[in-house]
Amino acid sequence: MLDTLDLSLSLDKETYKTQIESLMRELRQLQKACWEKKLTMIVVLEGWAAAGKGSLVKKMVGYMDPRGFLVHPIWPASEQERQYPFLWRFSQKLPASGSIGFFYHSWYVHVLEERLFGRTTEAEIPTAMRQINAFERQLADDGVAIAKFWIHLSKKELKARLKKSADDPLDSWRVRPEDWQQAKNYQQYAAFAEEMLIQTSTGHAPWTLVEGDDRRWARVKVLSKMVATLTEALDRLQSQTPPLVLLPQEKLDPTEPDLLAGADLNLSLSKDKYKEQLRKEQTRLRELQLAIYKKQIPVLALFEGWDAAGKGGAIKRLTDVLDPRSYFVSPFAAPTQEEKVHHYLWRFWRRLPAPGQIGIFDRTWYGRVLVERVEGFATEPEWRRAYQEINEFEDMLASAGYILVKFWLHISPQEQLERFKERQQDPFKAYKLTDEDWRNRDKWPLYYVAVNQMMQRTSTPIAPWTIVPGNDKYYARVKVIQTVIQAIETELKRRK
Repeated sequence: MLDTLDLSLSLDKETYKTQIESLMRELRQLQKACWEKKLTMIVVLEGWAAAGKGSLVKKMVGYMDPRGFLVHPIWPASEQERQYPFLWRFSQKLPASGSIGFFYHSWYVHVLEERLFGRTTEAEIPTAMRQINAFERQLADDGVAIAKFWIHLSKKELKARLKKSADDPLDSWRVRPEDWQQAKNYQQYAAFAEEMLIQTSTGHAPWTLVEGDDRRWARVKVLSKMVATLTEALDRLQSQTPPLVLLPQEKLDPTEPDLLAGADLNLSLSKDKYKEQLRKEQTRLRELQLAIYKKQIPVLALFEGWDAAGKGGAIKRLTDVLDPRSYFVSPFAAPTQEEKVHHYLWRFWRRLPAPGQIGIFDRTWYGRVLVERVEGFATEPEWRRAYQEINEFEDMLASAGYILVKFWLHISPQEQLERFKERQQDPFKAYKLTDEDWRNRDKWPLYYVAVNQMMQRTSTPIAPWTIVPGNDKYYARVKVIQTVIQAIETELKRRK
């Protein structure tokens, strides 16, 4: 693929000047249209050292409104960034709706430069490629326009540019030892790039190969492709028809399993037995907190369930004896305005626990296929594809070493009604009961279907659902702690 590029292609100065001026004016108009239509764009610039990526970015943004774009120069991951899944640091930088994000180097450093220097092992490469494809597809499905460029240089041109920059007192600081290693290992690095291009050039995020020996030619080709990508995306946005609004499903299909019905809501513990078991399990959990801290294993416990099912009480007992320096609880409500202009997973990426920490999420990304589905906040195509997106996201976490524990706290409609009445009459608990809780209760059949389908489609070997019978709070609290203990012990045994 790279061997077939004609690196002799060039433009004379006058032709270049005419074309570049026209393209920049067009790009400025397209940027304005992106803002008006809330179209997001990501531009990925990859290629050899000294390929002119920096000057290209400078040329592109020179005509653009600085309020509508951000440039992200990507350096080697810091110690903190290496503690998380490799896509974590890039998820923090994703552009908001209507803006353009330029990535001067990107998530592809994980399968290029870090691979060359052994910071990414060969065994990790196939998984990383798959996760990159999933990451980009999720963004594209969310309406983000993606343009990816590989700027290619001949070995001769690469060495000449590095030498010229190294000899210039004003530019020598730009030349890193890693850049010379690219030149020294030219064939190996080119082979890595070739594999990356083949594996990650997809219909929603194709690569554009840019002949880079002539800087003028490279700039015009990149800008021409950017203009074409934005124009196509805006046209597609204009021609889209609103999705059909279907009535929510009130009953499970006869061929679908009723997973909630299998939960034995009669399970219970006496008060004395509860106190005895709770003390025992909490002591063991405290011991395991130290073990995962020493092993630097991150744990993520996800809590979903019916209103008044006892999530708060279960979380409190789970954390009562833990060292607060290495756990945290994140309650998630409706997304804020800032969160709404990003992909729905963006706000969860930002709160992931670091190695050795226990992160507890009260409500999670499953809101996409529960409340957002039932209440119509997500379109049918959006919540249907979310099952795959969630499975891919959890696969990324698991492959990065996370222990995932997912709970659905289940109670009967009758038990929920009793708890609602109790809260209504208790001045210290009345604040917990809202009008929304009553509205959600009226939609119990719709949520019942959504919960069953959610668990059926997202209970995987790496992240299975645990249905916790919650009519008896004592039983539910102990069951939650036991399940977390079992998940941690299983992972510790696997790592021995």
